[in-house]
Amino acid sequence: MNGALLVGGTSSDAGKSLIVAGLCRLLHRRGVRVAPFKAQNMSNNSAVTLDGGEIGRAQALQAYACGLEPSTRFNPVLLKPGSDRRSHIVVRGQPVGEAGARDYHEWRGRLAGIVTDELASLRTEFDVVICEGAGSVAEINLRATDLANMGLARAAAMPVLLVSDIDRGGSLAHLFGSTAVLDEADQRLIAGYVINKFRGDPSILAPGLDMLHRLTGRPTLGVVPFSDELWIDAEDSLSTPVGRRVGPSEDADTSRPTVRLSVAAIRLPRVSNTTDVEALGCEPGVDVTWVDDPAAVRAADLVVLPGTRATVSDLAWLRARGIDAALIERARSGRPVIGVCGGFQMLGRRIDDPVESRIGPVDALGLLDVDIVFDPNKVLRQVSGTGMGHSISGYEIHHGRIGRSGEQPWIEDAVHGPEGAVRGAVRGTHWHGLLSSDAFRRKLLREMAVEAGKPGFVVSETTSVDETRNAQVDLIADLVGEHLDVPAIEALIARGADPRAPVITHSVG
Repeated sequence: MNGALLVGGTSSDAGKSLIVAGLCRLLHRRGVRVAPFKAQNMSNNSAVTLDGGEIGRAQALQAYACGLEPSTRFNPVLLKPGSDRRSHIVVRGQPVGEAGARDYHEWRGRLAGIVTDELASLRTEFDVVICEGAGSVAEINLRATDLANMGLARAAAMPVLLVSDIDRGGSLAHLFGSTAVLDEADQRLIAGYVINKFRGDPSILAPGLDMLHRLTGRPTLGVVPFSDELWIDAEDSLSTPVGRRVGPSEDADTSRPTVRLSVAAIRLPRVSNTTDVEALGCEPGVDVTWVDDPAAVRAADLVVLPGTRATVSDLAWLRARGIDAALIERARSGRPVIGVCGGFQMLGRRIDDPVESRIGPVDALGLLDVDIVFDPNKVLRQVSGTGMGHSISGYEIHHGRIGRSGEQPWIEDAVHGPEGAVRGAVRGTHWHGLLSSDAFRRKLLREMAVEAGKPGFVVSETTSVDETRNAQVDLIADLVGEHLDVPAIEALIARGADPRAPVITHSVG
């Protein structure tokens, strides 16, 4: 088998990323040389590649599903929103500038060549490339500058599998309408539909799918059931709403001790790399929830202040909600707080930021005697070292640097020396992924349970974040293999879309 397929969506968060990961793992299991590709991603959840570049977290997971190391080739353009109207542009893993929605079209010509060249290169090296679209394929107001949806499909002559999240309601209309608003050439590339997150009796849905087929001339190639077992590696910050529990629906091991740890993960407006919190969610007996109020911060056994794409503005948000006072109270009473990257920077004494916010010096929370200075050159690297007597690893993505520290370091970077800071029960680091180091996390949880007044908490000695992630990818592949018409999808990959596919005509007025 040789070819390519684009998995598009009727909306953001329709399930494109998971369908791509599932198809990648399924093909990889069969010995197919397969690679993922997303021409343009918009996300603050990212990963660092071996060559020191930055890509969307979903493409890192999809590479993992293919048995590949993350590469900037799999996501050549990454947009990182710094505000509601402007995004930082990352090209082939490196930051190159900033743009708003109105002026992004000026970048389009330069980026289009990069995207199509990278996809063409991948197709010469792999049997199959499974591409993921961005947002909705039906954003016709953006069609002229589209790099990731029908623009890419047209440029590379790829068939498109269109995914809709039925849990939101209106899926049949979304699939019909998303097809109908496209022009004739784009419509002919829409080869089939997938319904995602279905709950209930498939026989009740079947007549609707038959009608959709008659109306559009396109088959539904699968109905993927909703699974509350899928939770790790959420890419979109929309997938981390306040009040949502992070982790499996319930502990599989019912023999665990009854003493549990509650973790409050502060849901910052520009939260990034939420996967740091997921490592704690893997642990039996640890209840992790996204929060945005002082009461929840005061009540939790442990608080995590995660990364952010806008440290200074999110610090102002923290103060406006009164969460700063709750964090200060925790520190004074010796109750544990962890800050990661931007969250670590907020815990310090002072932040001088002429780069992201361009505000300059501001006072931080003062829980750690650390001064942060932002540098125009971003740190992008994978890292390893030791912490609390254990081997650790992670990655760094940040402009802020420690300019001065009066604290003891928390961990030791094998190449760059002392890293982070610790004072009593307050700990901070620029390292993402640190909590995925299993032995380190277990020892840390034991210490924090004592600090939280729960010495009876017993940590699991067998939990592995990597094994959990692998099991999640296998589960996605199993769902895809069982509920999608895989032979039909393989035929699409090999032969492309039917050029005789019907066009839905419509008139205005």
